[in-house]
Amino acid sequence: MKTIFALRPLPRLVAGTLMLAMFSSGAIAADAFSYDSPWMLGDWNGSRAQLENEGVKFDVNYTMESAANLGGGADSHTSMRYSDQWAFGANLDLQKLLDWQDAQFQVTVTNRDGRNISDQVADRRTGMLSSVQEVYGRGQTWRLTQFWLSKGLFDNRVNLKAGRVTVGEDFDSLDSKFQNLAFGSGQAGNWRGDRWFNWPVSQWGGRVKANITPDLFFQVGFYNQNRANYDRGDGFRLDTRHSEGNLVPVELGWKPTLGAAGLPGNYRLGYYYSSVNGDNYGSWREGGYQRQDHAYGGYLLLQQQLTAQGGDASRGLGITVQAVMNDRKTSKTDNYQSISFTWKGPFDARPQDEIGAGVARIHVNSAYSRALRQQNAASGETRFDSPAYLPLQAGSEYNYEIYYNAQLAKWLQLRPNLQYVVAPGAVGEVKDAFVGGISANINF
Repeated sequence: MKTIFALRPLPRLVAGTLMLAMFSSGAIAADAFSYDSPWMLGDWNGSRAQLENEGVKFDVNYTMESAANLGGGADSHTSMRYSDQWAFGANLDLQKLLDWQDAQFQVTVTNRDGRNISDQVADRRTGMLSSVQEVYGRGQTWRLTQFWLSKGLFDNRVNLKAGRVTVGEDFDSLDSKFQNLAFGSGQAGNWRGDRWFNWPVSQWGGRVKANITPDLFFQVGFYNQNRANYDRGDGFRLDTRHSEGNLVPVELGWKPTLGAAGLPGNYRLGYYYSSVNGDNYGSWREGGYQRQDHAYGGYLLLQQQLTAQGGDASRGLGITVQAVMNDRKTSKTDNYQSISFTWKGPFDARPQDEIGAGVARIHVNSAYSRALRQQNAASGETRFDSPAYLPLQAGSEYNYEIYYNAQLAKWLQLRPNLQYVVAPGAVGEVKDAFVGGISANINF
């Protein structure tokens, strides 16, 4: 049995903290590390809050996710993997700064690093469909993740946004504390990652949003499809030389507050179309795919706070239901469903803590499974342990998670979790895996 501990990110975190401290007016403010401060390094004697009141808000956030395979999977040896993300952002309220009504500018630079235990849980030839560390992936590299301008028109009844953007920040969007990828925001992009680029991958694009009522909106987006944006080391690529097409999502959304307690909801129904050509999995014969097609699909998000604890809407039980349907011509995963529950403020002594539990199902397109069988037959591969064999991905992968989020300070969250993965990668020969994880968020 081998045990691997990822210690490298700790010096990186310490070095980053020291660097931030050096830039904080030469010294850490008196309220640094205070429980009530929203920032670990404090308000710098009021200057940070003053800047925000004047229209300049900046954020430095660190997220880490660690996970260990406690049993099962393709490689059952106990080990630990650590992945992390830095995000450096600034938001300018142009109404306050330039008297430009309903206008703002956002810039964010991110860096991802580390390794993913999902590579060990699943067969390395296929990988998992989901990921037990959602912060891992999309290229472990520095990226210009946001560089956009938004402007409201007609008292913000219409809002325009354009620049370097991520699709999931506007479409199919929700807040989530789950560590497993299958319960987070932008699920439409998680199962069409070759077309729909979620955070931290940005592209040139934008959206037009019509606020029909204070609660009801409709929006249309237009995003340039350039796979070079996805590559490691190309996080600051701004040209469009390798463009392949465009992604166009449309969405109807409703964000009500229900009942006397004002229970918040987030309801979204969407559709997307991509003009980029992709292999038609039903057309494999004579050693290759004979046809290519465009991609399309739809999604549903239903999120609602169900109860208010002691009349407080910030505490209570909530439910989230998500579903995605992709075309069966070009998509490896043709449908997905999940349901999760959260209990905010479960204990009076810990009103800011949260408990979450969820289950997700990710289904492999039968046309893709059939193409794998045909390719193995054509190459004469029948043994699963042969390096040239293509493991048969068929049916569904199931992901379960339960977590406890401890709000240790306003600037610090610590979140242990347990996950169970059934049929990792939707490969029947791979054992179910039991994973233990812990994640943290720090606002500097």
